[in-house]
Amino acid sequence: MKATGIVRRIDDLGRVVIPKEIRRTMRIREGDPLEIYTDSNGEVIFKKYSLVGELSSSASQYCEVLNRSTNLPVVICDRDHAIAVSGISKKEVLDRRVSPELERIMENRESFIASQTEKLIPIEGVDRNALVTCPIIGAGDILGVIIFFSGDNSDVSIPSQTEIKLAQVAASFLGKQMEE
Repeated sequence: MKATGIVRRIDDLGRVVIPKEIRRTMRIREGDPLEIYTDSNGEVIFKKYSLVGELSSSASQYCEVLNRSTNLPVVICDRDHAIAVSGISKKEVLDRRVSPELERIMENRESFIASQTEKLIPIEGVDRNALVTCPIIGAGDILGVIIFFSGDNSDVSIPSQTEIKLAQVAASFLGKQMEE
């Protein structure tokens, strides 16, 4: 654990303010759920809660099915990190942060569809272009995103209507799964 040197007091309602620098670095937004852990040393630990992360084994299986069906690499992310992947190296992608561009697309509840003029590198440190991305929305909240990558990363491909629709259906299905 890394010490920050920042000290905060608990107010009379039991609240503590997480400093802006830490919220920005950890991408903690207003309304984000946090899990609270304690350990035997008396430490209280706050961890961002990811509903998509809770379903990582199901998400991994879903990625595999989509990859086999489309022959395209598929990644499922929560709002911050890649949590499931199929069709490309897991070491290359898992637990990497989503790019600021993809984060903006999710916040705006938009999908991204590649064109000859527009491309997107959706995951930091992964030099691959997205073919299509669709936000995963459950109970009105943005929970994550599903990404289909271009099969050949040498240039930008244009997705077929089938691939676009399949990404939309996959995102809708995962959003519904998380509502239950």
